[in-house]
Amino acid sequence: MTKPVIGILGASGAVGRAAVRELRALGRTGLRLGGRTEAALRAVAEEDSAGRDETVRADAGAPGGLRAFTEGCDIVLNCVGPTYRLRATVASAALAAGAHCVDVAGDDPAAEDLLAAGDPAGDGRTVVLSAGALPGLSSLLPRWLAGQGLDGASALTAHCGGLETCSPTVAHDLMLSLTSGGAEGAAYGEPLAAVRGGRRVPRALRTAEDTGHRAFPGRVALQPYLSGESERLATDLGLDRLDWYNVHPGPAVRALLHLLPGRLAAGDDPAELADRLILAADLDLAGRRPYYVMDFELSGTAAGRPATAGLTLRAASSYRLTATVGALAVDAVLRDGVPPGVHFACDVLDPETMVRHLRARGAADLRLTGAAAGADQVEEGVL
Repeated sequence: MTKPVIGILGASGAVGRAAVRELRALGRTGLRLGGRTEAALRAVAEEDSAGRDETVRADAGAPGGLRAFTEGCDIVLNCVGPTYRLRATVASAALAAGAHCVDVAGDDPAAEDLLAAGDPAGDGRTVVLSAGALPGLSSLLPRWLAGQGLDGASALTAHCGGLETCSPTVAHDLMLSLTSGGAEGAAYGEPLAAVRGGRRVPRALRTAEDTGHRAFPGRVALQPYLSGESERLATDLGLDRLDWYNVHPGPAVRALLHLLPGRLAAGDDPAELADRLILAADLDLAGRRPYYVMDFELSGTAAGRPATAGLTLRAASSYRLTATVGALAVDAVLRDGVPPGVHFACDVLDPETMVRHLRARGAADLRLTGAAAGADQVEEGVL
């Protein structure tokens, strides 16, 4: 039986390079590495001493730039952006070549484009979107936590953020997310909104510009932010309340984020603002060790009494977390663990497999508190 051909687009980038390593760790070899710079791709290929990978120049932003790359692939993992500009470009090219596709981002705009063109399930093809850290892992971890020691969950409070470099893709996507990225042409999410009574309530929370949080070192800014993924999570878990905070430990990035809506409305060049965001992240990181944190606290019941379960994930990089989710999504599709059609990763990936892999690979440190701590001690041999 021949091995499936796995194409990784953006294989020399921060996420793509980590995804290549994750796939190799899963036993997936003979990869097709795609990107715009041949020398950078060769450097990634040379990390496999057996020389089983191939490199193909591919540019998702150029007309016809994906055909040579996708042709012959069984599945394509997309690690390039800007996400909200490309939308379903890579997934559509993969489907046209008869391949499955996993996108570490994509989100609602890509799903809408793909379904408007006809559900790929009819051709037996699978597309998995939002297979990254946030969105993706940000919804898988609360789902896993809900099964650790609680009989039922009613409220979730989440804090996610960190201190690390900002890639050009992330910077440009952040600009675009202010006006796109959500369903039906809406922005990716709504600042200050929260879930109350199982539904979105605007301006339910307030920003804290200079405060502390037990999961983050030093002073941080907390920005309430409700995304479409978070709303779907609240519905799936049957939550009455959900408070979601983006955490900004660095003053330079936070100051610029505060100015962005006004500067874009005034007509400033988004590309120049993206460059300023990259510089601000570098300034905040100077002399400090990078980190990324996801902290979740679920409230509910255990043995008929009110109880809480907490999970704190700490990692050196959100980019590696994104790569891990993307690689596991590819593996799941190739193992027929995901049905044909268009899906969001959090809806079709197994949360326990994700947690087990993160622990086994040392990609993150996971600490449990409350009801979840006791459940995890009992199940340690399984995880």
